[in-house]
Amino acid sequence: MFVTLFGLLILTFVIGRIMPVDPVRAIVGEDATREVYEAAYLRLGLDKPMWQQFLFYLRDVATLDFGTSIRTGQPVLDDVKRVLPATIELATFAIVFGAGVGVPLGVLAAVHKDRWPDHLIRVFSLMGHSMPIFWTGMIGLLVFYAGLGWVGGSGRMSQFYIGLVPERTNFLLIDSALAGQWDVFCSAINHILLPASLLGYSSSAYITRMTRSFMLDQLNQEYITTARVKGLSRRQTIWRHAFGNIRVQLVTIVALAYGALLEGAVLIETVFAWPGFGQYLTSNLLIGDMNAVMTCVLIVGLIFITLNLISDLLYRIFDPRTR
Repeated sequence: MFVTLFGLLILTFVIGRIMPVDPVRAIVGEDATREVYEAAYLRLGLDKPMWQQFLFYLRDVATLDFGTSIRTGQPVLDDVKRVLPATIELATFAIVFGAGVGVPLGVLAAVHKDRWPDHLIRVFSLMGHSMPIFWTGMIGLLVFYAGLGWVGGSGRMSQFYIGLVPERTNFLLIDSALAGQWDVFCSAINHILLPASLLGYSSSAYITRMTRSFMLDQLNQEYITTARVKGLSRRQTIWRHAFGNIRVQLVTIVALAYGALLEGAVLIETVFAWPGFGQYLTSNLLIGDMNAVMTCVLIVGLIFITLNLISDLLYRIFDPRTR
């Protein structure tokens, strides 16, 4: 884990140096004098050898000093603390929906291989995997918000409630519940349902296909035939034995899908004006705010490293052989 983290630090440092963006000019502006430019150049330590600049970068990361965002004028870490909870809420709802739908559908498709439930589920998965998420987002807004009025529109809550809830954790659902603002809580749920469901549908397509593949492999094993011959019911054979043996693989699939949702939700965040991490990364990348970009890349890497670590720990729970 620490070797991977060190490699990630090297990668983010190199990205910051090879990007065709002048970090000094981005700070001081295009109209700055040569004296101002050189002073900022020296202050950033860009006159030092590359290895020394990397040591300075390691020092800053160790002290959680990621610099100041050019776009917001705030410390990058403060910006991330503000926008990341919105994406975590969205991705968590999405992965619960995706795994809750994808896993049972994958099992059902494997059990009814090459019959009509299998064909129907495969078409369902293919559609979710093929349709662009920004297109499904716009169609969802048009149908369920503008047409039927079943869900909220853009943003995390209605404009009427903005500023009513004190920001303690920056998780709107938690903050509104702690403050006893249940109207805000309901508004937040109403607004997160559609984008989370669309993200979850896209994620469930992948989870369904992988679950079906894992289950087919297990159902063709000899121990399944032995279990049926010994008199075990079809339900016990499928869920206790076959499904029990793919839980470890599913942990990895769901963890990676969750990580992808955390760092790849930028399109749905753009369509729904969701003030999250993906939108923050993209907007800063477009203006060349390298402090924010490098920090976001580092955080994405940390997310995947952490999820892989959690998966390894869960292996010990689901698979006694790893103990």
